[in-house]
Amino acid sequence: MTCEWSSWHRDYGPERQMHYVWEEVSEHPLKPLVVTMTESRVTKRTLGGSTASSTGSSTPTPTLDPLGAALDGSDPLSQFVRQEMDPLSKMAADLLDVAPIDRRKSKDIVADEGIEPWALRKSAILSKFTTSEKLSIVTSFLSGGEKVVVKAQSSVVDKVKNRLEQLDDFEEGSVRQMLDLSQQEYAGRIEQLNQELVQAWHTDQRVRALKIAIQCSKLLVDTNVIQFYPSKFVLITDILDIFGKLVYERLRTKAEYYVQGSKVCTPLPENFTPDMVPESAKETCRNWFYKIASIRELVPRLYVEMAILKSYSFLTSSEFSQALLRLTRMIRGIGDPLVAVYARCYLCRVGVTVPSGDKEYVKENFYDFLASYNQVFSANIRSELGRQKVDLSTYLTLYTPALDWILQSVAANAPERLLPAYIASRALQFIELISSCDEEGFPQYLLFRTLGLCLALADPPTDQRLQVLNDVWRVVTKLYNPAQYISCAEVWVQFAVRHFSPREVNTFLGDIIHHMTPDRAYENHYPQLHAVIDKVLTHSKDFESLFTMDKFLPLLDMFQKESIKVEVCKSIMDTFARSQQDQTNDPVITNALMFICRVMHDSVNALSVEDERRQIGNLISTFVRKVDYGRDFEQQLSFYVEARSSFTNLDSVHAQLVQNVNRLSVETRRIVKGHHTRKTAAFVRACAAYCYITIPSITSVFTRLELYLLSGQVALLNQCLGQADACFKAALSLIPELPKTVECDGKPRSSESYLVSYLCHFLSTLLVVPVSLICWST
Repeated sequence: MTCEWSSWHRDYGPERQMHYVWEEVSEHPLKPLVVTMTESRVTKRTLGGSTASSTGSSTPTPTLDPLGAALDGSDPLSQFVRQEMDPLSKMAADLLDVAPIDRRKSKDIVADEGIEPWALRKSAILSKFTTSEKLSIVTSFLSGGEKVVVKAQSSVVDKVKNRLEQLDDFEEGSVRQMLDLSQQEYAGRIEQLNQELVQAWHTDQRVRALKIAIQCSKLLVDTNVIQFYPSKFVLITDILDIFGKLVYERLRTKAEYYVQGSKVCTPLPENFTPDMVPESAKETCRNWFYKIASIRELVPRLYVEMAILKSYSFLTSSEFSQALLRLTRMIRGIGDPLVAVYARCYLCRVGVTVPSGDKEYVKENFYDFLASYNQVFSANIRSELGRQKVDLSTYLTLYTPALDWILQSVAANAPERLLPAYIASRALQFIELISSCDEEGFPQYLLFRTLGLCLALADPPTDQRLQVLNDVWRVVTKLYNPAQYISCAEVWVQFAVRHFSPREVNTFLGDIIHHMTPDRAYENHYPQLHAVIDKVLTHSKDFESLFTMDKFLPLLDMFQKESIKVEVCKSIMDTFARSQQDQTNDPVITNALMFICRVMHDSVNALSVEDERRQIGNLISTFVRKVDYGRDFEQQLSFYVEARSSFTNLDSVHAQLVQNVNRLSVETRRIVKGHHTRKTAAFVRACAAYCYITIPSITSVFTRLELYLLSGQVALLNQCLGQADACFKAALSLIPELPKTVECDGKPRSSESYLVSYLCHFLSTLLVVPVSLICWST
């Protein structure tokens, strides 16, 4: 791996002018140390092997070191110990005391409205990139990790030195490696580190918090379980985000200033400028960046600086663009291309939260990735993939979340359809490139799938659409792996339905059936097949053209698992209910929908929950209402008879059928204007008989009472006195069965008021034809 050091050369000129840099010293705070404390002896051992010991008092003799001289004995972090709890620490304490921090629910601050917030992507990454392999964590802060060493400190300079010793101590000292962690245990340990960081900050242990952030960053170097790396990135960078926000808010609380003409300290406003920041706060800010600059390893130094990048706003308003470009070029020193691309992703994430105004760093990150793309196929990467038994195509998918964010940053604030339109207008060129690409890199079927997703957002030229579909399907139809084939088919079916006639769509569905039938491959791909049907339903012009396709119902029959088939049928009926505005009597539609409704109905049994029964009943009732044979009343009644025999388990459907038949009887009377012929009289009596026979099958006493009264009134209207008498007698016989209380909004209510109202209505109906009372008395 080559490093382009010259492109990000650091200017050491100002530092050379500082006289103390060139002084010869035997000890300095950045020299790696391991300190062990005992009751009577202090032993100090450098990495070179030399040791120094003293007995008696454990208080070290204060020595003047160059860094202490540079800070002039005024390390701002040391002053924190003497201060009361600051507002940010109180906030952190509240977070710990009230509720645990849920990093997956934390909001990302996104300054650019053209970029989707990172928080919306995290859950998808965590759910997709999982592993069953064992994971490990190297840390000194969990379950007996770091040993707390207490040293007497006689001066501020000594405190500074001790803190820098601690900063190096964790790298070479008491570090533990936790092995054989499951994915869930690993996430739990990361959460513990997150809580340790916030707690350290709350207790004014700033160096400890920084050390935790550094150790978390070092975990991003490890790619031993490479398939889990995107999820690890999400978990770790959430901690870094919290650390960066803690530092920024702490500096902001330290940066109180005096408004001109006022003697009262005022907190910095949200849109503050560097000239409003007191020099003491600026010195504290510089101290944070100095500490981070002393981190020896590249990856943790990069990540921690990126985490607090927003704090540059306390120093200067023109530094952001330079800092972003400098960090971009420093990432070139990372040898692992996967680690590097996620570092670029994090830099682009942080970059949108700072007011740089310059997006040149985003383009440079993207171009750097393209320049280093060949590293993905290097011998070292292939060897590592072979060791972990990961194929190259799976490895390439690990880059997707990072590249997606980088590209989103590149295209931020562009017109919404610019990129899809660019691809759509050149679809044939992309197809040619994909067809000629090497399968070893990224599989062709995934490239064709991605192209289909783009063409779902923007349409290619009209005269190219047929050629686009033919050229793509000439390759896809030769895929013999069912998983690869259906992943393309579920995307491209939308293109076919939107731009072609039912004949082409029918051919498309037939090809799906052909590929998914052998070895019952469809049983492993129900979600994709469901997606195919949903897209056909969404984009079909009408249901008549849909059901004239002889491959649609056979495709539905491929759903052999009852629960999934019922869900698909619900989707079909829900689409029909929403899209079919006009009533229909088309035999193709009615027969197909009757079959689908039977599938839903037959899934209802004694164990079905009430919500499921209600949902299916409403869908079937909608279908019943949509079927209308016009003036062919006998055909309409025959349909209702068939529906009653098909849907015997649903009270709501039976109630709807009784209502519809009564409406049919009233419509008959309207047409003959109240003067029935022998034929129409027989028909309305048949309608009354239908209602009288159907109502007893309904479970609810209240529903039966209402329908008996309604059916009797309709029978009276059509001069069917015998049928009316039968309905009224049945209603009277039901009154003793009426429960005394009914449940309303979870509370028992008396049914007396309902009964009084019902009987008043019932008696008012009898007044219309009093002769019926004489019939009953006899």
